[in-house]
Amino acid sequence: MANLRRKIPSANALFVFEAAGRCGNFTKAAAELYVSQPAVSRMLARMEEHMGVQLFDRVRGGIELTENGRILHERITEGFKGIEEAISEIETRATGTETITLSVSTAFTTHWLMPRMEKLRAAFPGIDLRFQLISGKVGGPLHDVDLGIRFIHGNETEYDSVLVMPEIIVPLCSPAYRDFAERSIDTIINLSDGDREWQRHFPAFSERRHPLYNLIFSDYSIVVQAAMLGQGIAPGWVNIATHWMRNGALVPAIGEVYVTGRLCHLVHAAGTRMRPVVAELRDWIIEETRSDLYAVDAMYPELQLLKLAPNMRAG
Repeated sequence: MANLRRKIPSANALFVFEAAGRCGNFTKAAAELYVSQPAVSRMLARMEEHMGVQLFDRVRGGIELTENGRILHERITEGFKGIEEAISEIETRATGTETITLSVSTAFTTHWLMPRMEKLRAAFPGIDLRFQLISGKVGGPLHDVDLGIRFIHGNETEYDSVLVMPEIIVPLCSPAYRDFAERSIDTIINLSDGDREWQRHFPAFSERRHPLYNLIFSDYSIVVQAAMLGQGIAPGWVNIATHWMRNGALVPAIGEVYVTGRLCHLVHAAGTRMRPVVAELRDWIIEETRSDLYAVDAMYPELQLLKLAPNMRAG
């Protein structure tokens, strides 16, 4: 370590360099570190001069790491993650409680997780959950997150992941909406960035006499809530909506489903160590999803959900 101290101008330079390389911008790094942009620029110029190599290329709109910069940034990031994990482990030993951060949609949190919080607390009495909530389209990086839900195409390798189930959509509504026979129009409750080609995905809608009226929200949790309140028919993502299907609050509006081709995965950042308690929570979520799917498949065998999600069958 004495040798390392001679190779860098200061330990603080490592924090500044890591933030700048991750943000790709001196101004953003300065805001994160609560210092001025000139201070960041001076520190990194001093670091480059001290090491005798160029670490950044100045490009329009920000900066890019050079090859030497990438090598150093990867090693520093790995080191910081290891230190952070060690501190978390020490804190856990002191408090007896582990914190798990989830990157999930507001809809998953509201309509899948909240109805079974008592069950989760009983299964994991020693964890505190924190949330990185996504109100719109599910995606984004997994910075400082233990576990996330993402929809993945094919063999994407950005994450280490475990398959939950294929992405399956069922048109859902309240029982009262389904049974009301005198409607002159069908209301489709959809996401602002959602797929609206309902007649193509669900041919039964082409045969209905009612025209379709769209009610659009930017948050899927509101879409589901509006359907439960009898306001129309919503696209029901099966990995989220099975609790309400199981207890009868939502029912299939038609006997058709749409399999998108994407796969729902539980993911964590590639190359990072997954703590045992996080793996246990991941497996618990999958088992709860399987239990719900079996129950819903028994209620609505015409949907053939278990046939569409063969990985959910008991092994």
